[in-house]
Amino acid sequence: MDEERLKRHDLTDEEWARLGPLLPVSTGWGARWNDHRTVLNGIFHRTRTGTVWRDLPPCYGNWKTVYNRHRRWSLDGTWERILDELRAGCDEAEGDDWTVSADSTVVRAHQHAAGARHAPAVDIPSRGPEKITSE
Repeated sequence: MDEERLKRHDLTDEEWARLGPLLPVSTGWGARWNDHRTVLNGIFHRTRTGTVWRDLPPCYGNWKTVYNRHRRWSLDGTWERILDELRAGCDEAEGDDWTVSADSTVVRAHQHAAGARHAPAVDIPSRGPEKITSE
C-alpha cells in the first residue's frame, strides 16, 4: 500500500499539538514507549478502515504495540479523559443562544411502553408457584 496515501489521514501538526499533552507519559519503568503520534495514527487508521490489528501497515509500527496501547488507554480511562478535555468549552462559543432540541422523529418509546400498567391490576391474582395442598 502506498505510504503517501496513508499519511493523508494522519494527525496534522495542529491536531497533534492539542492531543499530545493529553496523553500519558512513560513512567520510566521498562522500555521507553514508542512515539505516541505514530501509535495514534495507527489506532485511527485501524478504526477508519476496520482492518484487523495484524494487518496494520508497517508505517504505524508493530501492530502489537498499537493494539496494546489502545487497550491500555481503553482500560485506564485515557480515552475518556481525552474526549472530556477536547469537549470542554465546545458549547461556550454558541453563547446564551445555545439550545438542545429533540423532536418525535428522533425520540421513540420502546414498543412495550405503550399503554403498560404501572401497578398490577387488583382483579388479576399474582402468578407464583402453585402450592400443593394435601386433602
